[in-house]
Amino acid sequence: MMMTRLAAILAVLLLFVAVAQAASPSEDRILGLDRYTSDKGRTLAATYGATLKQINTSIYHCMPWLEVPKEGLGFYKPRDAARDDRYLSLRVYIEQEPSTQFAAMPIEQRASSMFSRYVGPLLRRMTGNGALLNDASLDGFTVILEWLKEAPMSGGRPVHETIAVFLDKPTALEYLQGMVKPPDLADRSRVYGWDGESPLGRLRLAAWDDNFVSTYKVANYQLAPGVTCH
Repeated sequence: MMMTRLAAILAVLLLFVAVAQAASPSEDRILGLDRYTSDKGRTLAATYGATLKQINTSIYHCMPWLEVPKEGLGFYKPRDAARDDRYLSLRVYIEQEPSTQFAAMPIEQRASSMFSRYVGPLLRRMTGNGALLNDASLDGFTVILEWLKEAPMSGGRPVHETIAVFLDKPTALEYLQGMVKPPDLADRSRVYGWDGESPLGRLRLAAWDDNFVSTYKVANYQLAPGVTCH
């Protein structure tokens, strides 16, 4: 009888651990300290380690249709930077059903739609309580959006599209303060695109107010106990 009770208790504990693990995002989504190539990057990562975890957790729970890939969150140096500029960078894969109507649009129109839908809301999550915006060693923000372009042919490989949006810190700050509207945010951003692995170069996008993130609900999705989203 005692062994049966111990087995039952152990099973409950293991279940509790499994649920707790399932309710937490993987920490490998955050770039490790040993992966930075400069003291500036390592210092930012060490100083704002808790902030990076909060961003990762917030997206995991509150935007469950987005997936942050391995090392998709960290203080990266933009490739076109002449010095050791450090941008807080977030890469997400957008899980959505492919649409022939969406795929038929010009790339600039598809990219503009994704920019309008996600860049502002993700930037707000990345800046959190505003401490990063007051740190002189942070130079800007990068939001990288990736999505399935169209359903693959039978046996074929899926083709993804990607845009990388670079925002300097003054532009990000003015946007968050309401001084810069979405159309101007697009104009003041550096945006580069890829069709699969093929670079498309710099894109000129339009942008508009889009409330998708604040209104979209995943069917039958329930927040983990104790989690709140804003």
